[in-house]
Amino acid sequence: MKIFSAEEIRLWDQYTIRHEPIPSIDLMERAATACADWLLKQYPDAPSFGIFCGKGNNGGDGLAIARLLLDKGVPVSVHILEFGHKGTDDFQQNLACLHQLPDTDIRFIQSAEHLNPLPSGQVVVDAIFGSGLNRAIEGLTAQLVEHINQSGSEIVSIDIPSGLFTDRSSKGNLSVHARYTLSFQCYKTALLVAENAASIGEVQVLDIGLHKGFYEGVNSRFELADDEIIHSLFKPRNRFAHKGNFGHAILLAGSYGKTGAAVLAARACLRSGTGLLTCHIPSGGYNILQTAVPEAMVLTDFNTSFITKTGSDLNQYDAIGIGPGIGQARETAELLKEILSNCQKPLVLDADALNIAAADATLLKSVPAGSILSPHPKEFERLFGASGNDFERMEKALEKAAELNAVIVLKGHHSFIATPGGRGYFNSTGNAGMATAGSGDVLTGILTGLLAQGYPPEAAALLGVYLHGLAGDLAAKECSQEALVAGDIIDYLGKAYLQIQ
Repeated sequence: MKIFSAEEIRLWDQYTIRHEPIPSIDLMERAATACADWLLKQYPDAPSFGIFCGKGNNGGDGLAIARLLLDKGVPVSVHILEFGHKGTDDFQQNLACLHQLPDTDIRFIQSAEHLNPLPSGQVVVDAIFGSGLNRAIEGLTAQLVEHINQSGSEIVSIDIPSGLFTDRSSKGNLSVHARYTLSFQCYKTALLVAENAASIGEVQVLDIGLHKGFYEGVNSRFELADDEIIHSLFKPRNRFAHKGNFGHAILLAGSYGKTGAAVLAARACLRSGTGLLTCHIPSGGYNILQTAVPEAMVLTDFNTSFITKTGSDLNQYDAIGIGPGIGQARETAELLKEILSNCQKPLVLDADALNIAAADATLLKSVPAGSILSPHPKEFERLFGASGNDFERMEKALEKAAELNAVIVLKGHHSFIATPGGRGYFNSTGNAGMATAGSGDVLTGILTGLLAQGYPPEAAALLGVYLHGLAGDLAAKECSQEALVAGDIIDYLGKAYLQIQ
C-alpha cells in the first residue's frame, strides 16, 4: 500500500472529484458514511456520541457523521470550535443540513467557559483538524484538546488525531490522544512512527472509493509492506529442487555466555529455508550448538570464548550473517575488519557487529554492496549520530542506505526498511510481545537465510521482516504477547510461510 503525503492526498481527492466525477460534498458524504458505519459497529451500545468539529473539511466530515448517526436514532451532541470565520463551503453545507433535523444539539465553543464535562460513557469523535494541519495548535484549540484528553471518554479521531502533522514530526506538540484513528484510503506517515504512539491508538484504514487511477499513476516515496507486496516477492519452490538450490549460509555468532544468540540465529536461518548452514562459533559453544541445532554444520574458533579467525574464505558462501552475541573483544573487532576488507558477498550485520562498526568509522566504508544492516534505534544512533525525531531518523536511514549501497532495517513496531534507491517501506506485521531478548538474533538468521536462497537484498529485507513479524503475531495469538519468547517466533515461521503462499 502506497503512503501519500498530505498534498498527495489532497490531489487524490481532487483527481477523484474530476475523474469519477463526483461533487466534493458527495465525496465527503461517502467518507462520513464509512466512519458512521464503523462507529455504529464498534460502539453498538454507546449511550451517545460527542462530535467535536473545526470549520474545515475535517469538521465537515464530523457534521456529516453527526447527521448520519442522528438518522439512526443515536443521541449526538455537536461541538463546533469557533474560529471567527464561516468555514469551508462543504462545512457550511453540512451545517445547514444538520440544522434541518429536529432537536439537533449544536454547541459553539467560543471560550474555555464552554468546555463542559462530558456525559458518562459518551464516545468522543475528534473532527477538529485533518491531514492539512501545518502549525502547532494553541490557545482555545489547545484547551479544547486538553479537555478532550482529560475527559476519560473513548476517543475516535477522523483522518488523523488533531494536532498531528502528516509528513513531519509533531514531537512535543499537543494533540488528541485517540483510542482509534480512522484514516481514509491509506496510511499516513504520521500514523506509523513510534513518537506518535500515544496519539494514534489503533489505526483503521477506511476505503472511501478514491479513484484508483491516481493511486496507480503516482509513485510514492513510502509504502506499507503488506500482503500484496509480500506475495509478489515470495518465490515458491520448484518441485525438482534440491538443497543446493537454496544456498549455503554462514553465521558468525556467539561468545561465552551468549551461545544462545548463535542457537536462535541458526534455527531461524534454517527455518527460513536455506539449503545448508554453517556456523562459526567459539570452541566453547560446540557441544551446545551441535546438540541444539543438529541440522547445522559447525566450525569452531581456536578461542573458547569469542571468535577471532574464520580459517576459510567466506566468499564460498552465498550469504554471511555476523553479529548475534559475538561481543566486542579486540580480536573480534579485528576479524570483522578483515571480513569487510576481503568479502565480496553481501553481509547481514546486526548487534555487536554494528556496535563494533560504530566504534570505528572506517569500517562502514568497507561494507559490501547489497548488505543488510539491521540496527535498533540506539544502534542506529551509535552508527550514524543522533536524530531529533523519527522523521529525521528515517531520512537519515535513506541517506545512509544510498551512501553505503546497502539496505538498512531500522527495527521498531513498524520497522522501516530504507533502500539505496530512496524508497522506504514500513512493515505491517509484528507486535509488542516481540520486544524480547533474542528477537533480533532470529531476524538476523531469517535475513541471512533469504539472502542465501537468492533473494535480492531489498526483497530479502522486506520478506524477512514481514515473516519475522507475522510469525510473532501468530505466536502471540496462541500464547499471548506477555509470554512470547524469541524461540516462539522461530516455531511459528512455518505457519507464517503457509499464510503467504
